[in-house]
Amino acid sequence: MEQFFKLKERGTSVGQEARAGLTTFLAMAYIIAVNPALMVIAGVPANAAVTATCIGAGIMTILMGVFANRPLACASGMGINAIVAYSLTALDGGDWHASMAVIFIEGIAILILVLCGLREAVMDAIPVPLRHAISVGLGLFIAMIGLKDGGIIVASESTMVSLGEVTSPTFIVGLISIIATVILYTMEVPGSLLIGIIIAVIAGIPLGVTAAPNGIVSALDFSSFGAPFQTDANGVMGIAKVITTPILLVYAFSLMMSDFFDTMGTAMAVAKQGDFLNDDGSVEDIKQILVVDSAAAAVGGFCGSSSITTFVESSSGAADGGRSGLASIFTGIFFIIAAFFAPIITVVSSAATCGALVVVGYLMMGDVVDIDWTKITDAFPAFLIIAGIPMTYSISNGIGFGFIAYVLINLATGKAKNIKPLMWVATIAFVVYFLLV
Repeated sequence: MEQFFKLKERGTSVGQEARAGLTTFLAMAYIIAVNPALMVIAGVPANAAVTATCIGAGIMTILMGVFANRPLACASGMGINAIVAYSLTALDGGDWHASMAVIFIEGIAILILVLCGLREAVMDAIPVPLRHAISVGLGLFIAMIGLKDGGIIVASESTMVSLGEVTSPTFIVGLISIIATVILYTMEVPGSLLIGIIIAVIAGIPLGVTAAPNGIVSALDFSSFGAPFQTDANGVMGIAKVITTPILLVYAFSLMMSDFFDTMGTAMAVAKQGDFLNDDGSVEDIKQILVVDSAAAAVGGFCGSSSITTFVESSSGAADGGRSGLASIFTGIFFIIAAFFAPIITVVSSAATCGALVVVGYLMMGDVVDIDWTKITDAFPAFLIIAGIPMTYSISNGIGFGFIAYVLINLATGKAKNIKPLMWVATIAFVVYFLLV
């Protein structure tokens, strides 16, 4: 185990990796409740949706740990699952099998791009300042997610976002989570992020934020597995319907773009905390990461859980000491266990994980000093990425803004030679993406 995961080389231990794996799992545990709720809207049976969510996440996270050997965890991605629930299923006549076939096809397409080396090559073509900007933008995004989950910030019709109700139980639990986590982290207490989550969970009991479990054990239901190859009431296979319906193929392309760049940004975010980000902003072992992530998207479609992708919440485990794939294996095992004990796991409220996400966001802001803000050809696109990711609530949108701005500014200033060929390709793809979504 030591030799395979390089624990001593990376300054970690089995215990440290187990703790980090649990921290990541708890930060992601909300997906066990949220994703099935969305999949039910799409038409997936409730028990099947829970099983697919937990088992799919568990298997792909373990595979990420084995093949990439980095502390990255996978689960059904927020955003794409909402598209499946509210948009995609409506287009295919309410046939959720066809929706999953769309996810399956886009996952296979991304995997082919990775195996051909194109996805990695695109990442290498990104200017260094923009790589740093992605990390900073993701830090703000992660912190924003945490503050929203903790009720610290809320939506507002007049100002778009405003301070939450300070007397609300969710706000109080979120605040406790932040204070406890920051104090523990400042005191260099091992497992500070995890302990902060546990403290917030306990604090949420008398406040009614931590709900009592509605059971202990849940039954497994594998009926959604093989969804793309299942048939509708008319006997038409889901994947056949997608191949013969142009609008569904267009959706597959749009989702592919989202998956393509979301993972790139997430990998950079986790690499920053896990100490496997190079000085030039590139990610070590990126090809292995991308292969597993791409396969995960297809597996998500096959299982009926929507697209499985690398979670940015993995950075919480990395910040808590996770340095190898062993942390991912522990996270994956927790997900598989959760498939049987979902009612208990789901008592960890999103408010309880607020502190961990906010602290991680703070840590990721450090990359902002590596951007030369006096050089507008690099700095302005970097600014758009940093602002665009949290303000549009989308990693892909923010990256797209920065890419397009970088090309336009360099063209306008006569510096087209600075633009690498694959940056042109990525930018054009983003233009098409924005026109389609």
